[in-house]
Amino acid sequence: MGSLSKQDQVECRDKAEYANVNWDELGFSLTKTDYMYVMNFNPDQAKFSQGTITPFANIQLCPSSGILNYAQGLFEGLKAYRKEDEEILLFRPEENALRMKTGADRMCMPSPTVEQFVDAVQKTVLANKRWVPPHGRGSLYIRPLLMGTGPNLGVKPASEYTFLVYASPVGSYNNGELNLLVEDKVHRATPGGTGGIKAVTNYSPVYKSLTQAKAKGFSDVLFLDALTGSNIEEGSACNIFILKGNVISTPTADGTILPGITRKSIMELASGFGYQVEERAIPIEEVFEAEEVFCTGTAMVVKSVASITYGGKRIEYKTGADTLAEKLHATLTGIQTGLNEDKLGWTMAIH
Repeated sequence: MGSLSKQDQVECRDKAEYANVNWDELGFSLTKTDYMYVMNFNPDQAKFSQGTITPFANIQLCPSSGILNYAQGLFEGLKAYRKEDEEILLFRPEENALRMKTGADRMCMPSPTVEQFVDAVQKTVLANKRWVPPHGRGSLYIRPLLMGTGPNLGVKPASEYTFLVYASPVGSYNNGELNLLVEDKVHRATPGGTGGIKAVTNYSPVYKSLTQAKAKGFSDVLFLDALTGSNIEEGSACNIFILKGNVISTPTADGTILPGITRKSIMELASGFGYQVEERAIPIEEVFEAEEVFCTGTAMVVKSVASITYGGKRIEYKTGADTLAEKLHATLTGIQTGLNEDKLGWTMAIH
């Protein structure tokens, strides 16, 4: 699509229909939109049926459903962005689809095909397109869910499954400084567990550590590995990177760390900038020697870490306009919002 003149872009914006939302006050919380997408697994045919767009509403579940009793469920998170000319872009949705398939295999669940997943996301966004914020004023966060909904009293996989996609406009995930507290008593994941997939079971166990850290004035917690208690892993909902010289290091996603899609994208961009990018075990002591530390995730995108506190020791890091994190953030969001040319084929336009 050729670029539009400023006058044409203004006319496009005038014609676009928007929901009655104060876009400048959006945080990261649920704003109910108009529609959601629902698709059920047919056990007789061993495949998912044709999905449908339905008004956003509460859903009914059997009290003995697999998701409620045994947490047999996965979720994904991705965003839709509006370009200056009002076109809507998705960012690497096929990566989310593949990650859900990996998680479903681990959780003994059938999963939508990549095509079904992407189609469901596209239809959900189009049905709720008036909720996609104007360019530069937020994004539409999309949450696909895969749940065991069939009744189960015994411990076994459910016989019925539901794939559901809903969406909400969001602004910034964290507006303030990112100050991390290292958690050395509670572990987010263990080898052989589910830390490497986006299982619903991975999140509520960190609430206690996160709540206690926030009560002390911290933004988030940084977890250590369960095996040695000496290597960093990730935050409550984000991956972490450290910079020293020309080397960027991030913990290896070997089963206890979620292979984030933003993480993967940032590694590719940083390599393109000429940095040496390493995936490896990172002892906590190395973090204190880093020149810069930053976190990545769908919600926060890329954000500099201002400080890390461990064992009463607080180390502060460089933040602001001259950081690598800021350069990576500008580059990535430029691609996501159509300001930068997408030479890597990461975005998908939907109409």
